Amino acid sequence: MMEQVFTNGRIVLRDRIVDGTVLVRDGAIEDISSGRSDADGAIDLDGDLLTPGFVELHTDNLEKHLMPRPSAHWPAVAALVAHDVQVAGAGITTVYDAMAIGDVRSNSVRKKRLQDMASSLHQAKEHDLLKADHLLHLRCEVSDPALPSLLEPLLESPELGLVSVMDHTPGQRQFVQLETYKRYYQEKFSMSDAEINAFIEQRQQDQVQHSEPNRRYVVKQAQARNVRLASHDDATHDHVAEAIEDEMTIAEFPTTVEAAKASHAGGLAVMMGGPNLVRGGSHSGNVSARDLAEEGVLDVISSDYAPSSLLHGAMLLVEELDAFDLPSAIATITVNPAEAAGLCDRGEIAIGKKADLVRIKPTPHHPLIKGVWRSGSRVA
Repeated sequence: MMEQVFTNGRIVLRDRIVDGTVLVRDGAIEDISSGRSDADGAIDLDGDLLTPGFVELHTDNLEKHLMPRPSAHWPAVAALVAHDVQVAGAGITTVYDAMAIGDVRSNSVRKKRLQDMASSLHQAKEHDLLKADHLLHLRCEVSDPALPSLLEPLLESPELGLVSVMDHTPGQRQFVQLETYKRYYQEKFSMSDAEINAFIEQRQQDQVQHSEPNRRYVVKQAQARNVRLASHDDATHDHVAEAIEDEMTIAEFPTTVEAAKASHAGGLAVMMGGPNLVRGGSHSGNVSARDLAEEGVLDVISSDYAPSSLLHGAMLLVEELDAFDLPSAIATITVNPAEAAGLCDRGEIAIGKKADLVRIKPTPHHPLIKGVWRSGSRVA
């Protein structure tokens, strides 16, 4: 039997902090006690925090490693391993790699490398190349005419853990203001005024023709496989009502206080971005994550495109908002996302749970991660 003892630390439990010791045996937590242990080989935490490993439900960080420069394609497995090192170093022990199924452009790199990304995840896990536990999150762009043909080959992936329904049509959800959409994509794709206007018109036509049937297809396929569903960028009560009717469990990045409150009241876990918290607002001008936290309707933080923002965002909740103490803030990046995703074996320091653990030293500038363990094995 493999036994480890973590002692002389501040142990962050679901609802309180214990100054004491955690005993791990064969990758699971066997005991939690107050006081210090004198066991041989005990890991002395020297007063640092010991938290559960972080659970990340929605990150597209892998894409940055697949193409680190415009037109510079990187081998998929190598990109995944580099991404894995980054997320594990950020304290993330369970990560849902969000892969876009469909896109706003028919010739996007996301579409071209989709199968490559999915295959790399299976290959890397098969050869034990990864530090974190990686699962697949399929982000379905329902306005894309090609969505069903792109999604179908991935539905039987053994890594599939989450499906979300997106609609990035101009004039709604994330981009209610057409001018915001126009500025964002005109700069991103270097379009002229005539080109962006034609692009917007085509996207709106695609939405009218494809969004509803594609949404029904996605929901039906996920439900048939008992895969958890998430809504995305909900803005209105009608959006939330549709998500509830479709038995979704997660509301990703609602764009208004109205939608966030309705989602929370309807039993969906409201998820907002860590970058939103760290930067102090949404990059696209939508609702601030801090506003939702102050309203008591922020349940889950996602690092989105910046892995280090997960812990940083949680600690900002403690520092800047009276409504959050340390256990409740840490819950937004551990037990809350784990439960929303249906993972009952992790996300908290509790007897019988996986020994996914993070050692953190708070500092005046930024919380410092000093060690990460997954199932009792050190990975960072």
